[in-house]
Amino acid sequence: MNKLRIVFMGTPEFALSTLRLLCESGHTPVAVYTQPDKVNRRGGKITFSPVKAYALEQGLPVHQPLTFRTEEAAAELAAYRPDLIVVIAYGRILPQSILDIPTYGAVNIHASLLPKYRGAAPVQRAIINQEAESGVTLMHLDAGMDTGPIISQVKLPLTPDMTAGALLETLAGLGAKELLRILDRMPEALAEARPQDEAEATYAEKLTKDMGHLDWSRDALALHALARGMYPNPGTYTFFRGKRLKIHQTVLPAHSLPSGRPGEIVSLEEGVLWVAAGKGTLGIARLQPENSKQMRAADFINGHQVHIHDEMEN
Repeated sequence: MNKLRIVFMGTPEFALSTLRLLCESGHTPVAVYTQPDKVNRRGGKITFSPVKAYALEQGLPVHQPLTFRTEEAAAELAAYRPDLIVVIAYGRILPQSILDIPTYGAVNIHASLLPKYRGAAPVQRAIINQEAESGVTLMHLDAGMDTGPIISQVKLPLTPDMTAGALLETLAGLGAKELLRILDRMPEALAEARPQDEAEATYAEKLTKDMGHLDWSRDALALHALARGMYPNPGTYTFFRGKRLKIHQTVLPAHSLPSGRPGEIVSLEEGVLWVAAGKGTLGIARLQPENSKQMRAADFINGHQVHIHDEMEN
């Protein structure tokens, strides 16, 4: 079939992989929509989204409407005569009036195996919940929250030390390639799309900074999953000698270590802060002290004269 007239809608780095691949493969969008620019409250500096920055480099028309629920916004989009809207982490639910404009409606790349983990933080929640696999879903958008028919899915096993940042990067590439595969057979792909099973649906609510406070009475496996799922943003933290420590990397022990009270440092083997949890032991390998730079735990141990039996604070 002929090349589709695509309007691309996305905002963060996760969406950029697909926009870049579309441009490089000859499926360059006729327009790009992204969220309004952010303005720094202190300095007044304006920050473009990753998608906007790249679109401007490519000379693509960029639009940043505050809403699609006006006649002007709908007319502006309709003027591009789109065959398809591609939506990836755009940050706004499209009303049905917008979805009805393109010939083939809108396709969304969602970073989970729908219907599991609908919503804002599917990648992070999958790791925090210690799922065995994740993946991407290509979905034909409807007016609901990630409820449209499934066009295709690509699964990915989760490794024991994978972080949300690493998983997002991998899924972004998988989703982009899957979209490219589907574009050349869009009518057939849409005809084959299957409804989601509502009985299997779960939601991935947005993460908060408070969720990152490590509770040392919990299982070490759960804490390791939380630290990986919250990395790099919003991150996890603990307190030591009254100061906040941001956690950048946690590890699990390869052999048994001495037991201790939850929060107690039970070993400093290999330059790692091995901390007793409610069950098991969690190692802190990289961290960032308050008002300081990220560093190896070994450097923190030496610089702060850390000893076995010192304690992390809840």
